[in-house]
Amino acid sequence: MKEALDRFSGHSKSYKKFRPVYPQTLYTELLSHMDSRESCWDCGTGNGQVALALARYFQTVYASDISREQIQNAEQPKNVQFHVERAESTSFESNFFDLITVAQAIHWFDLDAFGKEVYRVSKNGGLLAVWGYGLLRISKKIDARIDAFYSGVVGPYWDRERRHIDN
Repeated sequence: MKEALDRFSGHSKSYKKFRPVYPQTLYTELLSHMDSRESCWDCGTGNGQVALALARYFQTVYASDISREQIQNAEQPKNVQFHVERAESTSFESNFFDLITVAQAIHWFDLDAFGKEVYRVSKNGGLLAVWGYGLLRISKKIDARIDAFYSGVVGPYWDRERRHIDN
């Protein structure tokens, strides 16, 4: 399994403050495909924003991240259980989850190992939902500046895994 990269523990308070939120329509669409809402797992949960949103709809939400600091900055609803562990090798029971979510984090995982773990812990008929967000688009002039900053200024500092998000 590839080495885990923890790029956010040292900035967990800022990460929580500035992280974009996802629209309610995303959750509505996910829920429309669910036959059961007993258990959900949010992998790479970070500050738990997706876990918190899903806690309104699932009996129990399990949220995991490799960063203890990120989890310590998460809101802690009673029906959300936080775990500090890798998404590729968890302590969860087999055939357990109705829904597994990954929001803007899949590029950090060892994809082969994560796929095997998803297969192991998903219920028959369970759903895996993976999503992310792209660059802000406003106008040709502003977009050109954003692209220049993204690629030319900060681009050389991105981890190679970032290419999965761009692609």
